[in-house]
Amino acid sequence: MMPDSPSDISRLAPRWLLAAAVLVVVGFSAICGSVLLSMRQGDERLANQMLSNLAASIDADIGRNIELYDLSLRNVAINVPAPEVAAASKPLRQLILFDHAATARHFGALQVMDIAGNVTVDSARLEPAPLNFVDEEFFKVHQRDPLFGLFISKPMLHDGAYGLVLSRRIEARDGSFLGVVSGFIRYSYFHEMMARLQLEPEDVITVIRQDGVLVMRAPFDMDVVGRDMSRTPAVQQALASLAGAYVGQSAIDGVQRLFVWREGSHPLIVIVGRATATIYGQWQQQALQIAGAMGVLGLIACAGLLLLAREMRKRALAENRMARFAMTDSLTGLSNRRHFDTVIEAEWQRALRVQMPLALLMVDADHFKIYNDVFGHQAGDLALSGIAGSLARHAQRASDCAARYGGEEFALILPGLSLAEAIELGERIRIEISASQDGGVGSMTVSIGACSMVPSARAAPEDLIRDADIALYTAKARGRNQTFPSRASQQPLAA
Repeated sequence: MMPDSPSDISRLAPRWLLAAAVLVVVGFSAICGSVLLSMRQGDERLANQMLSNLAASIDADIGRNIELYDLSLRNVAINVPAPEVAAASKPLRQLILFDHAATARHFGALQVMDIAGNVTVDSARLEPAPLNFVDEEFFKVHQRDPLFGLFISKPMLHDGAYGLVLSRRIEARDGSFLGVVSGFIRYSYFHEMMARLQLEPEDVITVIRQDGVLVMRAPFDMDVVGRDMSRTPAVQQALASLAGAYVGQSAIDGVQRLFVWREGSHPLIVIVGRATATIYGQWQQQALQIAGAMGVLGLIACAGLLLLAREMRKRALAENRMARFAMTDSLTGLSNRRHFDTVIEAEWQRALRVQMPLALLMVDADHFKIYNDVFGHQAGDLALSGIAGSLARHAQRASDCAARYGGEEFALILPGLSLAEAIELGERIRIEISASQDGGVGSMTVSIGACSMVPSARAAPEDLIRDADIALYTAKARGRNQTFPSRASQQPLAA
């Protein structure tokens, strides 16, 4: 073979130079990107750990005090029904019923109410004030539910101060309702505890009940205390799991934060939030510096690459022409709709000539829009890639063609397969996709419409596609997660 002419070599040289320059830029960019990503993840892990420790510390403090106070409530609830306590003098009864926790700092007096809600015993005085709490939530909940246990009220004004009322049911040995014993935790307890913490300017600490009612927030805002937050994303996440983290905008002030929570054994959940701007502030400065340095290097590289502009334009035009005729779906790696149309036309003509069956499976992801809304587009893309992978594994013959038909819908062309064989293959695909989702994010199933026909001069590929589509939507109408044949007399093979 004759060696390349100088003109050929001169044409190749810019391409090699361009490839080398691109590799250098890509290499530096990949290294810098990897370093920046590692730094960002490190900052996020550190913030998550710090907030987790803070939430655990606050939760432990609150839990310890609630437990101590609850022991006093239990003691009163157990001893009040005893006849010897009822017969004792009032000073002696006070000593029997109330321990030191009942008079601890930030805790209000313990009060015993009879079945009518009247206060009959008060730990703060021998002669209780004439008070009645029959209409209060902390009384009524025990009146109607003998199994409730410790109840923590919404924030309320009680005995001249704002705070939380804790209450327990008093009952006789036969389980009948005798009244309620209640205590009170003033907000001064929470304020003093929060004041000891070293927080960033936009840090927030939120304490909620198990039903999502906000009982405390630092910085303190009386307008939001007592509000039902159960529909906000962060609280929904916290109510759904014992511990975790969530990044999102605050429903109160709109600041995007990392929220971390720890749920203790008591009926309150502590959520600690830190602004993402605070978490990534230093990282963003470093990223800007590195990006600036990379920008300078990029400008230098661009100046050199201007000499190759002509070659680059030619290459860009060639790549554009190739892209227009590309037959592969970029997300799934399967054939795209254009290639599908070409293949099914060719296979139809071949099946028509030899009079063999041509089968088609139309596959559609079930509830994909809901899945996308709940878990995000990235998770949706991964789910589609998983479905595509299963189709590709079952398209084993050279004549089989797996394609992304559009959106979350896929197609599998199967020359030579009967309807029964196509249904059997569709079931294997459906079961594999359903099983592969176990243990992953959410769950994904598919509905499959199966059709097989021997082509004739009076029919067209569109008839095969139409019948498979009808079978697919029948499968969806019958409950999804099943393979349905195109013949009305066949029964679906459901999960």
